Amino acid sequence: MTPDRIIELKMEEIAPKFLWINVLLLILFAAAYHLFVEPLTFRFSFSGIAFFIIGYLVLIVLHELFHLIGFVLFGKVPISSLNYGVDLKLGIAFATSSTPVQNKAMRKVLLLPFWTTAILPTLAGFWLENQVLVLLGAMLAAGALGDFWMYRELLKERKDAWVLDDPVFPRLNIYEKYPIEKSTDL
Repeated sequence: MTPDRIIELKMEEIAPKFLWINVLLLILFAAAYHLFVEPLTFRFSFSGIAFFIIGYLVLIVLHELFHLIGFVLFGKVPISSLNYGVDLKLGIAFATSSTPVQNKAMRKVLLLPFWTTAILPTLAGFWLENQVLVLLGAMLAAGALGDFWMYRELLKERKDAWVLDDPVFPRLNIYEKYPIEKSTDL
């Protein structure tokens, strides 16, 4: 079935903008850390760098895992419809469902990882006085920019429209009616 509309994230157009926003967020989060926690201090250590790299990779995996959890929790999709992977050519990790969800649920699916992998590490970093966690929060906040962009575009659609996540590209297919024939077999 042909979608009524398509929301597509054009990576080649937005990647340079997102890179600058990422740098800005890192600077802002670091400045906030130095303002509220440790004024005018900076420590460099190989263990801190290793923690940052490993933490970043773990949080990227968790970001996508929370998309999958959102599909099940908010979209009520079967676990068998979920798919997860990495597209090295596009430079993205992805989590998707082959089952359509309503727009109001998809918006929650899009933002759940932001709260869990950007906001929580940042707050934990301030609470534990751990600058690496704060910077990881900044990186994951920047990593959620594509999700926010799609969320913003979904706000223009009806809440009860159906959204089918594209399994290959960062694209959402919008349908006014449920796009897949429901099976009568039980």
